[in-house]
Amino acid sequence: MSPIKIGDQPPLPKNVVSINGTVEEAIERFKIRELAEGWMCHRDACEWDKYRALFSDDAVVFTTWSGGKHIDDFIETSKKGFHKGDFIMHRANGATVDLATSGPGAGTRAVAKIKATITQRFNLDGCWVDIENDCRFVWFVLKDKEHNNDWKARWVKLFYEKDKVIPVDPSQVPQIDQEELKKYPEGYRYLAYGQAKLGYPILQGLPERYGEAHDELYVKMQEWLDGKNTTL
Repeated sequence: MSPIKIGDQPPLPKNVVSINGTVEEAIERFKIRELAEGWMCHRDACEWDKYRALFSDDAVVFTTWSGGKHIDDFIETSKKGFHKGDFIMHRANGATVDLATSGPGAGTRAVAKIKATITQRFNLDGCWVDIENDCRFVWFVLKDKEHNNDWKARWVKLFYEKDKVIPVDPSQVPQIDQEELKKYPEGYRYLAYGQAKLGYPILQGLPERYGEAHDELYVKMQEWLDGKNTTL
C-alpha cells in the first residue's frame, strides 16, 4: 500500500455499519462506545474493577509511557504511578464505532475510535505545567465467549496527533531542553519529554497523524473486522 498523504482518506472498511442501521446494530454500537469511554471515566477515578471489566482476559494496551503491556500489568503500573504522584487525566471528545456486518467477524468484531485529550501535570524544573495531547484511542473489541458474549477490548492503541505545554501559572514559562525534545516523535514530543522526566522509558514508533505506523494501524483495523487473528 502506498503511504497515505495528509489530507487523503485512509482505507475504510466496507463490511461495517457505523451510522444508522437497525435498532439492534445501534444498540451494539452504543455498548461499544460505552466501553471505549470507560478508559477516561474509570481509570482517571482509580475505579480499577470497573476499568478491568472493559477488557478481555488477554488484552494488551499500548501507551507512550508504559509500552505494550497486558492489561493487568498496565493497571499495576498505573497504580504505582498514582501512588508516587503522577497526575494524568483524559477527556473524551467524540467516538465512532465500526461494527462488522459480514464475513467471519460479523456481529462479533468491532473497532471503536474515540477522540480524546490526554492531560498530565508536570513540574519542569520548578515550573508547573499541563502537557496536553490530542489523540485517538483505537479499540479492537470482540464479543467474548469467556464473559457471556459481552463486548470486551482485546487491543487498545492510540494515534498521537499533536501536543502542547500549558503553564499552570501564566506568569511562568518552562525552560525546555531542545536537544532532549528532538529525541521524541512529533505527535507526542512534549508528552514524552515530561514523562521521561518522571523516569519512564518512552515507546518510540507509535502511530501519529501520518506515517508508516499510522497506515499500518488502519490495515490492522480491517484485518480485525475481517475476523483475522490480528496482533499489534
